[in-house]
Amino acid sequence: MVIDAEEVAKFDEIAPSWWNTDSEVSPLHDINPLRVRFVADRVPLRGKEILDVGCGGGILSERIGLMGGHVTGIDPAKRTIQVAKLHAIESGIDNRVKYLCTTAEDLVSEKGESFDVVIAMETLEHVLDPAETIQALADLCKPQGSVFVATINKTFQAYLLAIVAGEYVLNAIPRGTHDYEKFQRPSDIARAMRSAGLVVKECAGFSYNPFTRHAQLSNDINVNYVIHAEKPKAN
Repeated sequence: MVIDAEEVAKFDEIAPSWWNTDSEVSPLHDINPLRVRFVADRVPLRGKEILDVGCGGGILSERIGLMGGHVTGIDPAKRTIQVAKLHAIESGIDNRVKYLCTTAEDLVSEKGESFDVVIAMETLEHVLDPAETIQALADLCKPQGSVFVATINKTFQAYLLAIVAGEYVLNAIPRGTHDYEKFQRPSDIARAMRSAGLVVKECAGFSYNPFTRHAQLSNDINVNYVIHAEKPKAN
């Protein structure tokens, strides 16, 4: 895999802010309960082996660990992984959550089909080849396991809200966080999932109001959306 060094550097730069709920990563804290609930409402988490791809500082990983999952969080940003490891120790959850500085593609040869649930939230808009990453997610998932992906749609509305408003008007996230050319339509993600041998079960939208800092599921997939897919049982 060829890592996008510029993307890794972006997130390493904000590494110290990951657990500051009023920092540039505050939107991730705001939407985290929704992300966790979406996954937990569809698959049992207690006792399951769960992979959080592009885990950042561990916001999602820790919450799922607290719900009884055995979580492995991975991210290619070294400083970010160091922050995640330290926070897990401080939170007393390091017995349920572990972190590795790697990518899904590089983990395949080591772990194979090791995980009951594979999650990649707000990650695909930062990789060089989304289809390659989705194939790796599928390869890391056990048969009859689930894959969850959340990302940003490639629409003019998404450009206005995620980039113009989020980065330049409200300054809710650092400028340059997103690249419109890397946004992915749900149809593209679904096609890549099917090519990777996954069966798409559901696609839902979710909205986020940066003024009230409230997130909720919706039928509108024009900006943010999440897809749940399953890996069929091996023949």
